[in-house]
Amino acid sequence: MDEQLITISIDEPFEPLVAEEMLRSVVQRTLLLEGWPSAELTVLVTDDETVCQLNRDYRGLDEPTDVLSFSAQEMQPDATTFVSAPEMVNYLGDVIIAYPVAAAQAPTFGRSVVEELALLAVHGALHLLGYDHGTPARRK
Repeated sequence: MDEQLITISIDEPFEPLVAEEMLRSVVQRTLLLEGWPSAELTVLVTDDETVCQLNRDYRGLDEPTDVLSFSAQEMQPDATTFVSAPEMVNYLGDVIIAYPVAAAQAPTFGRSVVEELALLAVHGALHLLGYDHGTPARRK
């Protein structure tokens, strides 16, 4: 059974500023285009402080960033991955977006905040699917 479960969580101060259904829609389309009709993930829109703390704890960088992705599955070729039961949806992981960073950088790239949030949600989802841009070769 094909099913996507995209949970969108928006911290209270940002609720009136974020279109939950838009985020869900762009992530669902991304998963479908990438061949994942059955998948589950969470998108959290939060503040700079939360993202900064996560960035410090998990990446060793004491600064906020626009988006972080935390995969529930290791995507390296030699890694052991969790195998779900056939009737279960594959849980991919979590995407965390810093709303203040997104809002501040959107004009720099000539985008609206809505467009920036959509791009960051897609960017984060692609990371969960194994895409990486850490090196020039991976960027391609």
